[in-house]
Amino acid sequence: MEESLRTYKVVTYGCQMNVHDSERLSGLLEEAGYTKAAAEADPDLVVFNTCAVRENADNKLYGNLGRLAPAKQANSGMQIAVGGCLAQKDRETIVRKAPWVDVVFGTHNIGHLPALLERAAIERTAQVEILDSLETFPSTLPTRRESAYAAWVAISVGCNNTCTFCIVPALRGKEEDRRPGDILAEVEALVAEGVVEVTLLGQNVNAYGSDLGDRQAFSKLLRACGEIEGLERVRFTSPHPKDFTDDVIAAMAETPNVMHQLHMPLQSGSDTVLRAMRRSYRQERFLGIIEKVRAAMPDAAISTDIIVGFPGETDEDFEQTLHVVREARFANAFTFQYSKRPGTPAAEMDNQIPKAVVQERYDRLIALQEEISWEENKKQVGRRLEILVAEGEGKKDDRTDRLSGRAPDNRLVHFSRSLRGMNEEHSSRPETGVRPGDVVTVEITYAAPHHLLAEGPALGVRRTRAGDAWEKRQAAPATKPAGVMLGLPSIGVPAPLPAAPGGCG
Repeated sequence: MEESLRTYKVVTYGCQMNVHDSERLSGLLEEAGYTKAAAEADPDLVVFNTCAVRENADNKLYGNLGRLAPAKQANSGMQIAVGGCLAQKDRETIVRKAPWVDVVFGTHNIGHLPALLERAAIERTAQVEILDSLETFPSTLPTRRESAYAAWVAISVGCNNTCTFCIVPALRGKEEDRRPGDILAEVEALVAEGVVEVTLLGQNVNAYGSDLGDRQAFSKLLRACGEIEGLERVRFTSPHPKDFTDDVIAAMAETPNVMHQLHMPLQSGSDTVLRAMRRSYRQERFLGIIEKVRAAMPDAAISTDIIVGFPGETDEDFEQTLHVVREARFANAFTFQYSKRPGTPAAEMDNQIPKAVVQERYDRLIALQEEISWEENKKQVGRRLEILVAEGEGKKDDRTDRLSGRAPDNRLVHFSRSLRGMNEEHSSRPETGVRPGDVVTVEITYAAPHHLLAEGPALGVRRTRAGDAWEKRQAAPATKPAGVMLGLPSIGVPAPLPAAPGGCG
């Protein structure tokens, strides 16, 4: 590979699993001798980590590839790679539509990327390698985490469900679970590096244990995370209602560092539509879970996923979805207009809903959920909350002289940079500044549908190992790359930062 090929950029679409995979890809590339390109610089390598869940995924990818074609023509040393779910699905189609792409790789062989790039440069021909089953669990690959204080930890890959709208199981394969000891060892290693928050990831995270023959493996894992000293916050995403059992609720309620936050995908409130979606629960079961969670954790913030306009959805079906939204009172909802995905049973169903009808229903759902989110957020006004300071969460922070972070229930909070009036007992040399990873105590003064404000001075600052880790990372000089590998890569070793849920639930 040419010596000039040293900078890279990874473009990520889709769920948290893809975000986590992109951290692995970045780690692999840096171990192979690349450095991350500056924000405005033209990279020598662009990697697209794609999603195949949404209808416009193809258009988005090919549009971006088309925009890169002139740059590739002008710079013969530039390389372009496409991986992820869309690559797994389309395979050779990508190179046929965009012959300037150098590498196409799938969801099961991300560890091969550096070697495929090397081979493409030497042979000057596109390399397409798609494996149909997982070769190595991704956790064994090196990682470049974007956050010094929060991390994703994959506990399983793949999915055993057969939802008619979802293509993920066909692309990521059947569920494979990691051994609990391996997961806990990774979490402990992360904590030793300064991480204070982990999010456990799986396409169907609470089905964890089905591959191990232990139906209570997930609740045991949550409790085991509670024993790790220095781990302050544990989250997980995304569970499936059919696998969400009482022992998990008990583990959440009884393990102090497991946050009272739950993302529980609904998809539809109509039993008829749920049956057509091949979702193995019904409205009563879903609302029963919500009731149990609230009984055990009255302060729990619950979010969800909802699809509007699934084939055959009637006005009455949609009204049932609105009914569940009113009853469940979600803190927020990720709402989607149904879109066909080739290869899924739903794409071939009769009674596809006209776009205008779907849009009207979607607008009504958004309006209702906005109203509920605002009402639920207003209940937080006057409360004192511990905020884990985040980096990049508040897009207007510089203009408003604020910082941002997440409350224990994952609500986004913007707060004043001012530290005046703090009780010194709760702060450690505040004049040195608040850092991402530190914990700030604030009083909520205002609520909007999607965030909270604390407009007064911070009540306390707790400087943390995570803040130390962030500070150390900022001060660290750029390390010299290890060099490009000619063979297959060697094996070595998150929110939440993303706004969207992981997996399909």
